[in-house]
Amino acid sequence: MTTRRALLTLLAAAAVTACSAPPASAVGSLIDVQIVDRSRAETLSTWHHRGVSYVAGRPGDRYAVRLTNRSGGRVLVVLSVDGVNAISGDTAAVSQTGYVLAPYQTAEITGWRKSYAEAAAFYFTALPDSYAARTGRPDNVGVIGAAVFRERVPEPIGRWRAAPPVAKDSSANDRLEAERQPPAPASSNLAGAAEPAQRARRAQPDFGQLDDKKLGTGHGEREYSPITSTAFERESSQPAEVIQVRYDSYANLLASGVIPRPRPLPREPDAFPSFVPDPG
Repeated sequence: MTTRRALLTLLAAAAVTACSAPPASAVGSLIDVQIVDRSRAETLSTWHHRGVSYVAGRPGDRYAVRLTNRSGGRVLVVLSVDGVNAISGDTAAVSQTGYVLAPYQTAEITGWRKSYAEAAAFYFTALPDSYAARTGRPDNVGVIGAAVFRERVPEPIGRWRAAPPVAKDSSANDRLEAERQPPAPASSNLAGAAEPAQRARRAQPDFGQLDDKKLGTGHGEREYSPITSTAFERESSQPAEVIQVRYDSYANLLASGVIPRPRPLPREPDAFPSFVPDPG
């Protein structure tokens, strides 16, 4: 009986220990959103505070936004990083271009889209060095957003057979597609990204007034990240789901109360502490 009671006590203690650290969980229902630290090849843990999801980043680490379509139909994801559309570079709005995910597809968005072949890597950095601040838009630094749209599917005519779904673990970026937009002027980049960014740079703020302890997302080195374009008709003008994940350094999230401070365990008396000390 004593052995069984001790075993149950150990199991209970293990369960408490397992619950003390937050899981590296996904956020969202129609799609899952996770933030992946590419420098350490790990999914960042998520803390939930007052109805908001947070992750802690480390300055200098590259990261990716992992999107998983949980539905059996295609979805369009308009991705915003620090209030900036990750494809076009425009100040983000739900009506803009985005990434199209096949049923049950997982894809990792690793950077700011520069062309159909390249992206400039996302990395955590001080707010003044963030892409949004450097292009004159520092107000929304520290949040990653995804506006998700279902696809309008025409009614089938006669008998038809559904195509088999894509395997859930298919995460290859070479199958990732972006929504096809009307042709942009020859002088601009993909989806007209260059002109808004140039206008924003002319209105850069005084970096000395920005909080250099707060994290933002930088515009890193270009890397190979091929995608294709596809037609997509939205089921509605309003997104079926909007997901937001805020981020900052571990120290800042701890100081703001998002990450709970560990409570020290009370000291328990010990019947056999040590040898006899000299009296004071």
